[in-house]
Amino acid sequence: MTSTSSENRTFRAADMGTLTVVAWSGEHPDDEADMPFLLAYSLGDGEDGPESATEAIELLLRNTGLPLGGPVVESSRNPGLPVTLLVEAGQAVLNMPHLNAKCTPPPEWLAAVAERGHAYFMFTTRPWPEAKPGVPLTEEALAAFVGSEETMANSAHCMLTAKSLRG
Repeated sequence: MTSTSSENRTFRAADMGTLTVVAWSGEHPDDEADMPFLLAYSLGDGEDGPESATEAIELLLRNTGLPLGGPVVESSRNPGLPVTLLVEAGQAVLNMPHLNAKCTPPPEWLAAVAERGHAYFMFTTRPWPEAKPGVPLTEEALAAFVGSEETMANSAHCMLTAKSLRG
């Protein structure tokens, strides 16, 4: 029997296709203050299609120590976690093995991360081909995608401490 599971594959960043990171902030249900959120996803446009992107991201997350569907991994309690968030000069830079991604978050996101000192990060294996870079996302489309049971269950969830070059 031949297995095609991601466990037998070697990670290739190209299999992910176009990787996008989106930043937004929203009210946290526990304290009603803004929470900064980051979402990483693939467009599923790699040469082998969306299934290959899903498998590549699953493999990357497993190799990084981030489980799908939870629990939330806290970088402050896991100093060896190879995922970091640098916030500097109005940019959010996500670093993890095999990839670095940068986005320009809105001012309210920057204010929320400065106040809280961390951001809630989700990396989903679910491709989102409609959400192309440079095309404005509506709040409704973002809420529908992020809040769907399929996205939540197929995402790694992480609370990342925000670091800066200044210290």
